[in-house]
Amino acid sequence: MALERLQKIIARSGVASRRKAEEFIVAGRVTVNGVAVRELGSKADAATDHIRVDGKLLRAPRHFVYLALNKPRGCVTTRSDPEQRPTVMDSLKGVKERVYPVGRLDFHTEGLLLLTNDGEFANRIISAASGIPKTYWAKVAGMPAGEDLDKLRHGIVLDRRRTLPARIRPLSRTDTGLPPHRARPVRRQGNREGAGTRARARAGGERYPSRDRKGAEDSANPWFEVILREGRQNQIRRMFERIGHPVRKLKRVRIGSVSLGPLPVGHYRILTAQEVESLQCKEWSRSETEPRPSRAKSREPQGSRHGVPKSVESKPKSPDGIRENRH
Repeated sequence: MALERLQKIIARSGVASRRKAEEFIVAGRVTVNGVAVRELGSKADAATDHIRVDGKLLRAPRHFVYLALNKPRGCVTTRSDPEQRPTVMDSLKGVKERVYPVGRLDFHTEGLLLLTNDGEFANRIISAASGIPKTYWAKVAGMPAGEDLDKLRHGIVLDRRRTLPARIRPLSRTDTGLPPHRARPVRRQGNREGAGTRARARAGGERYPSRDRKGAEDSANPWFEVILREGRQNQIRRMFERIGHPVRKLKRVRIGSVSLGPLPVGHYRILTAQEVESLQCKEWSRSETEPRPSRAKSREPQGSRHGVPKSVESKPKSPDGIRENRH
């Protein structure tokens, strides 16, 4: 086999993404035939050289696994945590292959997270150059002005670099799947039965929210759909913070053409061969969430999950239940 860059060999083995593999190399955690390698760009032959990461010999995966997890809030996107906090791996009971997260969702964000042991696949999803759109639902404090939303759409400067254009639109209760407002009961003068019903409801703790009050609450904390084609740390939260409307809830509902769908929180499913192929396409339209036609070949996904069908595809439901690189 021809010589290849070490980070590419490590990523293909399923130990880590290519970016993470580069960190391993610089930290001196990688050896080739017993010699530590710290220089990026170093090459090796996976067929003849003994390559180890943290002392463990690299072995090619028996097969590639591609999973979609509905990440809960209150857990970290990593295989292990030195602070002993819950991790996304706690939701993957029964998965025998060593998979790792593709990108990050921060501790307080929930929603769609991909996991795999295919390093090249993971590197493509994470790379901004791939142009794969990621769709989020964000609930913000207060109603932003139209001109402020336009600033976010066209790009703002974060960390001395302008963000790429983003697609942002308000979401209605119909879009998000939230139940409709409950109408306020009309109390008619002299209607003893109606008055008694309301009294019993109050005694039982039931509330009768008014349409006006609930509508005002929605206006004060509206939901927005945000579509990004890059991944900076806490990007969406920082964008809305910049215009004075901090994010209260955040949920990722789609990556490319892969939808979160009705997958319960804390559960995972296997990506279909069609979904894997779509994410491996070389070109994505800048205005749509579907890839341009491609001849990219897919690798058949493997694995299983109790009670979760192998193909779950539908429109995402309610956001109430949400770097890449921690939005």
